[in-house]
Amino acid sequence: MKKILFAISMIFCFMNMQCSDDDTNNVDSDNLLIGSWVEPTYDGEEITYKRANALPEKDYGILFKENGSFVERSSGWCGTPPLSFFDSNGEWTLTDKLVTITQEQYPINYAWRIVSLTKNKLVVKIELTEQEKDHRKLMDLFNEIYQLSTSISCTNANDWTFTAYGSKACGGPQGFIAYSTQIDTVGFLQKVKEYTNLEHAYNIKWNIVSTCDLPAQPKEVTCENGLPVLKY
Repeated sequence: MKKILFAISMIFCFMNMQCSDDDTNNVDSDNLLIGSWVEPTYDGEEITYKRANALPEKDYGILFKENGSFVERSSGWCGTPPLSFFDSNGEWTLTDKLVTITQEQYPINYAWRIVSLTKNKLVVKIELTEQEKDHRKLMDLFNEIYQLSTSISCTNANDWTFTAYGSKACGGPQGFIAYSTQIDTVGFLQKVKEYTNLEHAYNIKWNIVSTCDLPAQPKEVTCENGLPVLKY
């Protein structure tokens, strides 16, 4: 009888262990996140980590502590051999699958959206902050302006001119950009104006600071290897 009861108890124990493993996909609890994660692999904005017993001495890794402390072990941005690894300390919080991290080294503030979390694997996706989203809009618009400005090969400097663009936080333009008079100049200048107004609003919204020196104004545009070059 005792052997039968023991066998039954072992079966229930095994079933409970299976249930526990299945529950590792539940990220409503931050318990699974606590620990060391290493060997990051990147796929676009997604990063996959493997769990480790501890941070490696001479390799990259991150550590989530139960008290809310965060440690990133890295060799910095340069990564020039011989590599010297050091720890950057910070803090972390988890709210609705969003991990927010604040640390001493750059980037100081960033966030990850948990895609999946199991006992041995963590997959996160870079979550842009509202400021980063606004900045990306600025960069996308500037890229459109740049593509238009270089859409025609520069062969005759007489067909080219320039205009100021952008808004420094302290006042004045960010710089000057050349463009051909053979393109839709009305549409081009409208985009430049839109970018300038958008950057001005961005500076106010996010309390951006800048130097107060003004960029030198070009004297002319010349053509070099099919590209417009501003001369001062």
